[in-house]
Amino acid sequence: MFGAYTMAQEAGADVITHVPLDRALDDEAVNRMAADGRIAVPTLSMMEAMSERMDGARSGYGQARANVAALHRAGVPILAGTDADSTLAFVPYGTSLHHELELLVDAGLTTVDALRAATSLPARHFGLTDRGAVEPGLRADLVLVDGDPIAHIRATRRIRRIWCAGTEHTPATDH
Repeated sequence: MFGAYTMAQEAGADVITHVPLDRALDDEAVNRMAADGRIAVPTLSMMEAMSERMDGARSGYGQARANVAALHRAGVPILAGTDADSTLAFVPYGTSLHHELELLVDAGLTTVDALRAATSLPARHFGLTDRGAVEPGLRADLVLVDGDPIAHIRATRRIRRIWCAGTEHTPATDH
């Protein structure tokens, strides 16, 4: 995985996903990500699942976690993404984003940083100027949760109401 990460940097990719779990990103790679204004979508939930599948434990996951921490400390924008998949490693669709937020907090992001990684930062970095904040005139996508995710990131799992493009939807009951 480290080789693929290095190839993506050398190719000039703006967004690099799948933080390596097999080797530490050295200072040069981390500083290059920051200096070049690149974005990281580490997909920690996928890295955790792959590590468990490869060796039956989370032993390799610690390196992925450390790599995210290094990127975050260097000021690299971290965006939330899971790369949900049921073929390589079981990462469920939908609910895995809550786990991803928890893993980002565990890797050193604040709860506010993790929430921004799933909301305003993707909107900004992908040029989606009509969303990413709760403001008049913007697309009305909103999730109401029971609890305070700033105090406890796991509160994102307790979804009470959902609006997409201003239309209310019923949340799933098994979140």
